[in-house]
Amino acid sequence: MKRSLSPRLLMIIAAVAFGTIGLFRRFIPLSGGQVALYRAVMAVSMLGGYLLLSRPILPWPVIRRAMPLLLLSGAAMGFNWVLLFEAYEYTTLSAATLSYYFGPVLVTVLCPMLFKEKMGWQQWICFFFSTLGLVLITSPGNPQEGTNHLLGISLGLGAAVLYALVILLNKKISNVDGLMRTFVQFSAAAFVLAPYVGLTDGFALPRMDAGGWAALLAVGIFHTGIIYCLYFSALRRLPGQEAAILSYLDPLVAVLISVFFLHESLTPLQFIGGVMILGFTLWNEIRPAAKKPL
Repeated sequence: MKRSLSPRLLMIIAAVAFGTIGLFRRFIPLSGGQVALYRAVMAVSMLGGYLLLSRPILPWPVIRRAMPLLLLSGAAMGFNWVLLFEAYEYTTLSAATLSYYFGPVLVTVLCPMLFKEKMGWQQWICFFFSTLGLVLITSPGNPQEGTNHLLGISLGLGAAVLYALVILLNKKISNVDGLMRTFVQFSAAAFVLAPYVGLTDGFALPRMDAGGWAALLAVGIFHTGIIYCLYFSALRRLPGQEAAILSYLDPLVAVLISVFFLHESLTPLQFIGGVMILGFTLWNEIRPAAKKPL
């Protein structure tokens, strides 16, 4: 029983942590490409140091067979970050995050076709009402300022497509533990992002105050090096649909941060949508336990 609950708990922790990234991004005066690159480099450095100290037994034949998928998913992950971080710059945190979370919808729809996973009636209900809650929570509040709101939404949707690609590729990778998988993927992300940043923004760091450096280190070490280890470890042991539904906690946390820390408005429809996401996610969470015999 503990083993079955553990990946769900890890996914919940990861989703809540991911929901705070946009807040930290607001304090980093760098382009989306630079933030993504430095995020990958810091995470690779931390995980590489841990691997050197722990000296785990590495199944090189297994890693070598999975290397093409690991590298492809790492590259998709890197540009996923770029698009999402840029989306935060062009629209509100709520709009960017919630448009990005069309990705779990894509995963939930594609998993039964690609992996022959079954969805029971209760899981379909949870998925339907969680998605309806997502629609409600994206309803407009105050008129958007500026002329780049649609660009921000488009960047968020582009990140959603790459998010779905990363999830589906990881479902195809077996027998590679979460730590080694994450290390290889972050290395691939850094490898593809370095030339992109060199050709666009360059590597020169502007002067940042202590808050900017603290936010960048938090995004690189905590949100990436630590949380992604938890995320991929949980993802490997969870059905795709369940992982997608639990991931709805991310946009809910992001919206709450927008309201209480960034002072964005939350309409009654958005509030109802948030309650629906949380409520049906929790119902899906306790579903297996309800079927246990006395």
